[in-house]
Amino acid sequence: MEVRAVGKYMRISPSKVRKLAGAVKGKPVENGVEVLKFMPQKAAGMLEKLVRSAVANADQNPEIDVDTLVIRNVIVDGGPTLKRFRARARGRGTRILKRTSHITVILADQSA
Repeated sequence: MEVRAVGKYMRISPSKVRKLAGAVKGKPVENGVEVLKFMPQKAAGMLEKLVRSAVANADQNPEIDVDTLVIRNVIVDGGPTLKRFRARARGRGTRILKRTSHITVILADQSA
């Protein structure tokens, strides 16, 4: 049985989250949260929060044993990009892209 948690419009670049997603894929939930807790990156905190949310979603289903859950997959998609401008020399402006991410964490039973 699969359980998921989705975080949308998170203000971080998808490439930064994808670097950390590989570190927790396939690990038991306890180990994954432990690893993310001690990573210094901003994305680690966001991923940890989503994993905990997925565990809470699984806890609502009486058929699922929370202790045997494994992080099956972490999907990171790009969200809308905020476009901003910064003043530069000689009256010019350059574009700044503030990227957002849609992050999906999928948990499954260890036996599945």
